[in-house]
Amino acid sequence: MTAAFTVRVQDEIAEKLDRIAALSDHSRAYLTARAIEDSREEWQLAEIQAGIDEADRGEFAGVNELASVVAKYLKAASKA
Repeated sequence: MTAAFTVRVQDEIAEKLDRIAALSDHSRAYLTARAIEDSREEWQLAEIQAGIDEADRGEFAGVNELASVVAKYLKAASKA
C-alpha cells in the first residue's frame, strides 16, 4: 500500500531533484521515497531519546568509568 502526499521545497531543491531524476532515469517521487526510506535520522533520534531517558533516570557514567574511557583513547593515540 502506498500513500500520496505533497512536499514543498525551495526551487533550488526541486531543480536539483529534477537533475538527479533525469540523470538516474527515475522520477522525483521515486527519488524522494528512496531518500526517506534511507533516512538515518530515525535511529539517531532514537539514540538521542535513549540518552535523555538514561539521564532522566540519573544513569550517568561515574568517574572511574569516564577515566577508563579517556585512558583507552589516550593509550591508542600515543601508539599512533
